[in-house]
Amino acid sequence: MTTSHPDAGTTGRAPRGAAPHLFAWAELLRLPALFTVPGDALAGAAAGGRPGPRTLLAVGCSLCLYGAGMALNDWADQAEDAVERPRRPLPSGRVRPAAALAAAGALTAAGLGLAARAGGRALTVAVPLAATVWAYDLVLKRTPAGPAAMAVARGLDLLLGAAVSGRGVRPALPSAAALATHTLAVTAVSRGETRGGSPAAPLAALAATGALTWALTRGPASARAPRGAAHIVGVLTAAYSATSARPLLHAVLNPSPPLTQRAVGGGIRAMIPLQAALTARSGALTSALLTAALAPAARRFEKKVSVT
Repeated sequence: MTTSHPDAGTTGRAPRGAAPHLFAWAELLRLPALFTVPGDALAGAAAGGRPGPRTLLAVGCSLCLYGAGMALNDWADQAEDAVERPRRPLPSGRVRPAAALAAAGALTAAGLGLAARAGGRALTVAVPLAATVWAYDLVLKRTPAGPAAMAVARGLDLLLGAAVSGRGVRPALPSAAALATHTLAVTAVSRGETRGGSPAAPLAALAATGALTWALTRGPASARAPRGAAHIVGVLTAAYSATSARPLLHAVLNPSPPLTQRAVGGGIRAMIPLQAALTARSGALTSALLTAALAPAARRFEKKVSVT
């Protein structure tokens, strides 16, 4: 999920009128992908009770830890990127490696600080989440456990939102499992971004998308869901399925690096309607619509900065 996307703005050149230094940091932190983060906490809070003021602290923690993971990822991949992706911020010299590592540490500390302010239960989830992020980037990414570690991180991120809600994390476990399943599939596909590969990974991801689509359309999961929720869930689920499935099908038919990269980008973008559908199923329609509204912003920024 963090390799390059050549046809999605990885030229290393800032758009006209943009400050080059700020643009380099936007690339490093994968600015468009940050829009896929708030929906984790909102979906978790909806499943665990109702989004409230402390949900904003959970969202802030999630954004900090996600940004830390992006900066740490590029710091850990310096040697590989110098050969395969020399236009990235670190190998191109636009961001110093020491600055990227310092940013990862500072963002991690800030995220844990926000979790502590949100309460003991939030910190109990945030600590293993931060540990998983660092373990993935420094150790697990290139091992068979890499996709599973990424899936665990995303599931924990959703449970972070549930931890600050009234009912705790247990009611949010099905939503966390759904998001983790999608993340596992997309991360497995991402391993063929630069070199291509067999159609097995995108085919498995396509099957996962179909299974999640079927599960989401079985009706609102919560008795608290208001009238009309089923229709909204259906629309959001259709958006999820279309965003994820189409590029995956192309990658199945031709698992070349460009089509695999598009499939990964589609999988990342599909997280937003998936989060929104999960939130709507829990009865929090306002939060679901707010989550869905992040998709156009992510798409707009993706035209200038790569999402992967």
